[in-house]
Amino acid sequence: MSEFSITRKLLAWAVHLFTASGLVAGFMAILAIHNSQWREAMVWLIVSMFIDGIDGTFARLAKVKEVLPYMNGTTIDYVIDFATYAIIPAYFFYQTGIVDETWRMPCTAMILLVSALYYGKEGMVSNDMYFVGFPVMWNMVVFYQFFVFDLPSWMNVVAIIILSAMHFIPIKFVYPSRALRLQKLSIFVSVIFFISNGFILYFYPEEVLWAKYLSISTIFYFGIMAIYDTWVIKELK
Repeated sequence: MSEFSITRKLLAWAVHLFTASGLVAGFMAILAIHNSQWREAMVWLIVSMFIDGIDGTFARLAKVKEVLPYMNGTTIDYVIDFATYAIIPAYFFYQTGIVDETWRMPCTAMILLVSALYYGKEGMVSNDMYFVGFPVMWNMVVFYQFFVFDLPSWMNVVAIIILSAMHFIPIKFVYPSRALRLQKLSIFVSVIFFISNGFILYFYPEEVLWAKYLSISTIFYFGIMAIYDTWVIKELK
């Protein structure tokens, strides 16, 4: 085996390990939740989300599928994503008391059940690389419920129910690193999303209004893009 081939294999394994490190970040979030360290827990969840957002690019650059054909990076990714986007956020949701005690367990169960069903759905990602239905991003749902919006319990319950149903409605949501339409703009907005949320967490419990409004504006962008990509583009075709 040539030195070049060995280097390529090492790089490919490094990418898989980088992907897997998202699970370590998730475990750190569990420890923080256990200790009621809400800010630290969310920081770790965002770290895992950041890893998930860029590992695919590294995998394509390193041609991981070609170099390590016996390793399935997608399977690794799904295992980590279900933990960091569903199970751990559900634990955060339950422990923080975002909703009243009566609704806490039913909403937590709903988050977990619909997430499992969504992952079992054929066509979870469309051929043009969009998430079909609201993607399993409960980490961000609980982030906004706990750190950004100060909503009454019943409104948080309604939000959980609506978003759970949206898992199975064929709305196309932007996959920033893969969907080609307005990709640069979507990546730019994603960067703003991470920066503004980083400031929110850094200064918590102090409220930083500019970061809060900037973060909310990123939600509106992805919401408007979902409407545009699902219905407007369809009509133009």
